[in-house]
Amino acid sequence: METAVTGIDLPEADWFDPREATHDPYPQYARLRELGPVVYAPSVRRVFITTHSAVGAAEQNPEVFSSYSEKNLTMVRAIGGRPMLRKDDPKHAVERRAINPTLRPKAIGEIWSPKLAENVEFWLERMLEIGPGQADLNRDFAAPVASQNLIDLLGFPSDVDVADMHRWSGDFIAGIGNLPDDPEVWVRCDRSQAEVAAVLDELLPRLRREPDGSVTSHLLQVGLPEEVVRANVALAISGGMNEPQHMITNMVWALSAHPDQRAAVLSGEAGWGEAFEETVRWQSPIGMLPREVAAETEFFGVRLAAGTDVGLLLASANRDDEAFADAERYDVRRTARGHLGFGAGVHMCAGRWTAKAAIADLALPRLYDRVPRLDIDRSRPTAWNGWVFRGITALPVTW
Repeated sequence: METAVTGIDLPEADWFDPREATHDPYPQYARLRELGPVVYAPSVRRVFITTHSAVGAAEQNPEVFSSYSEKNLTMVRAIGGRPMLRKDDPKHAVERRAINPTLRPKAIGEIWSPKLAENVEFWLERMLEIGPGQADLNRDFAAPVASQNLIDLLGFPSDVDVADMHRWSGDFIAGIGNLPDDPEVWVRCDRSQAEVAAVLDELLPRLRREPDGSVTSHLLQVGLPEEVVRANVALAISGGMNEPQHMITNMVWALSAHPDQRAAVLSGEAGWGEAFEETVRWQSPIGMLPREVAAETEFFGVRLAAGTDVGLLLASANRDDEAFADAERYDVRRTARGHLGFGAGVHMCAGRWTAKAAIADLALPRLYDRVPRLDIDRSRPTAWNGWVFRGITALPVTW
């Protein structure tokens, strides 16, 4: 066995196929949970934590399941530095506190919501111009809305194009999930790192002179070293666009596949907020979080040696019947509270309130208000991709 594991026999999933998982990981996740809460997958040389209770317990114990690693460095390699997500407290806490004021619900409501609403209207008009039967919800609405929102939140200049932000995020995400070490992916990451660095070379001196309410400005204002600011801006580019983009398309896809539930949401019987949380649970944009065992531990009956590479399968945990009744079923009337779609503990996603406000309060209600007959165009293919991070890459729509 090619991982540091000792103690009682560890179930082994020698059938786990990461390439098959990019198409649909959920059947394999169900098989993993049947094997147990702690399972070794030789194809990725990693111990998977599969169930809701086990993932939650690991997230609440960062002293053992550490975010810091000197060998699992795909995120550091992809974005060109070590961000807060790959650090533990107290260093993580210092950097996290720097961005929290920008992303709290009060700031979102008072400062950012009007601008985010403008972005929704602009790109909605563009999609309507393209027209039914030709529009792609990901390409023409979800991706540019998420991109422009992130440009604004980061305080990037107006000449940064949404297509550039979309490409940077996609390249960084591909690198973070580049467990096979594909050299072409690193070429893409290097290019995007250089382009983002060029923007920051001009932006950071200006923000030092003229601070504003952006995430980048807050990181500077607390006195963090410039390399730390740059690493966390790159982190925001990866997750801050990817997850909101995919949640827009995931929700439309899920509601279109369940017309009765779409009707419940549009009639007000079920709320947009509840539909958002259930979609995060059912189709989790963040599929896996990497961790490294910092000190030998016994965990759910398995003794894990220090240095063991671990993957917390958030998406699998969110389909666990022990946590959610009939968990494979999509149900907007369900109370999905307790899902792990944004992680848990000290590393819970800092942008979760922003994403929910941008999507459940603004983008989706306005989209269906303007296009109440919105539906998937089944004459053209829908495409999904990824399992470490997962989302729709093409969603043709009609109305």
